[in-house]
Order: sequence, then C-alpha cells, then structure tokens
Amino acid sequence: MPSTDPVILPILGTGGTIAGASTQALDNVGYTAAQISVAQLLAAVPALGAEPGVAFEAEQVAQLDSKDMDPATWQALGRRVAAHLARPEVPGLVITHGTDTLEETAIWLQAVLAPTKPVVLTAAMRPATALAPDGPQNLLDAVRLARTPGACGVLVVAGGRVMAAADVRKRHPYRLDALAAGDAGVLAWIEEGNVRLLRPWPVATALPVGPCAAALQVPVTDWPWVEVVGSHAGADARQVDALRAAGVQGLVVATTGNGTVHRALQAALERAQAGGCPVWLASRCGDGVIVGPAAGPAAAFSPWQARALLQLWLLQQRVAGPQGPAAAGLRRPSA
Repeated sequence: MPSTDPVILPILGTGGTIAGASTQALDNVGYTAAQISVAQLLAAVPALGAEPGVAFEAEQVAQLDSKDMDPATWQALGRRVAAHLARPEVPGLVITHGTDTLEETAIWLQAVLAPTKPVVLTAAMRPATALAPDGPQNLLDAVRLARTPGACGVLVVAGGRVMAAADVRKRHPYRLDALAAGDAGVLAWIEEGNVRLLRPWPVATALPVGPCAAALQVPVTDWPWVEVVGSHAGADARQVDALRAAGVQGLVVATTGNGTVHRALQAALERAQAGGCPVWLASRCGDGVIVGPAAGPAAAFSPWQARALLQLWLLQQRVAGPQGPAAAGLRRPSA
C-alpha cells in the first residue's frame, strides 16, 4: 500500500525584508530587516495549513539583513540544505532571504550543491508589518513550487515569477518586481497556485565551477579572498595594486559594455593575472552577456555572482588541483 505519511517541507529562514518589521504600516523603507522568525512567517499564512499531505519544518538558520550576508552563513545554509535534500521524505525546500544579495546566495547554492530537487528562495520588498506585504503570497508560491513534480535546481520565486539561479538579478531598489531574469526570461509563472512552465527546468546549469563540496567543509577563514573592482570613467590602477599588496587572491572586473576595461586598469590587471591572481570579466550592464574576445568564465553573470563563483573556483583548485581553462579571464580589450 502507498504510504499515507505526509511529505516534509523544510522552510529555512535567513532574515531579510520578508521578516522585517516597522512601527508604521505605511512605512515600506524605514523598517528593520530580520525581526520576525520563520515560524511566525509560516503562521501568518493560513493558506499553508490547507496544503494537503505536507508537514512543515521551520528552521532559523540565520537572522540578518541580506546586505550583511557572509561566508559563515552561506556555509551553514549550504550544510542544512544538503542535509535536508538527503532525506527521502523531503521533495524540496524553501529558503526565505533578503533581496539585496539573493542573486549571490542563489548562484552559490547552485554551484556548491547542483541539487536535483527544488531549492526555492523567496523574498519580499515590503516588510511583514506593511499594509499590503508581498511576503505571504511569495512564501505560499514558493511552497507550491517546492512541491512541483519535476522541478529541480536552485530557483527563485517572487511576484509570481519563477527564475533560475543563474538568471536572477535585483534590478530595482524599491518596486515589488525588483527581481528579474534578464534576457533569459522567467522559467514559469505561478498563477492561483498553479505552476505554468514556459521552458524546461534547468537540469544542468553551465557554471564555471561545481559541485563544490569543499565549500561545506573548508573553514570560512580559509576561503580565498576575492574582490570586485570597477571599470569606469577616471578609473585608477591603484585600487588593483592596493588589493594585490593586501593579498587578494582573485579579482572580478565590473566592466563597461561588452567586457571593456579602462586603459588605466589594464596594465595593473595584467600584472595581477601574470602574478597568479585570476581576473574574470563581468559586465556591469544589467542584461546580456559578454560576447567575442573578452568573453570568459563570468561572461553570463553579474559581477557579484561572478565573485562568488571565482571564490568557489579558487577553493576547488586548492582542494583538487588545477582544472584547466576556467583560469582564463582577462582579455586585452579591442580598440
């Protein structure tokens, strides 16, 4: 006989605006993030009690404003996600998160775990105390997505949009539709609790690194130091030289346009790369990918996603030894 035991759906809380609180219901910017527990968030969505055949497990992994996300929290979250996914009674799970660094956490989890079950991140642009909070609907949609047969990988849901980890970007500082999927577009829409799939689930996501079990094992104090430097009008090479002198181990350049780098930075970046510091190029443009001679491992990612990926790549190199072509990054810009 088939089992009548309910499936277990863990809801992991990390804080963010979705758990934020303000003294004024009309104040959507003066709130304090990460004030309400994930258990309270679940209790505030009565519709979750009507989900058939599912038992929820609320777990507070962290309680912080996502602008303050850090490697220790990533590692703790990754370990808990991996542990839950290994349980046969768990079809998927949900993570509540802030929007500010959500794209970084999503790509980090995808690269580290490459999950074959759905790991769904959701968030909010208004605090839980707002007159019309967006968090409850997003949380309900995330639960529906985490239980969807065939869904897999790290996914993000907000405002009814389902986005893949590699595609999601925060594109607006205030609007409810702040999260978008750029050129790739949404994977699916969630409408009245139904998932309308537009294209296949990302069974295999092309990333320059992963899976990276070392990220769950190596103490965060031993993770490589990687920073983002910006190419812009009036860029100064001293930022690169200062970081190298301080011991930085990898650099991502937020380039102008199609992977172009200010001439004042070029020589310093070439010196850094020649000295064993990988340099990856990621466009500061909101949409699109770098094409042509400047394309490299980070061509399709935001500079902030690329920083997380380069850190993982360096960690993997340290553990497993050189893996080949992903080391290439910096290219001499075209005229």
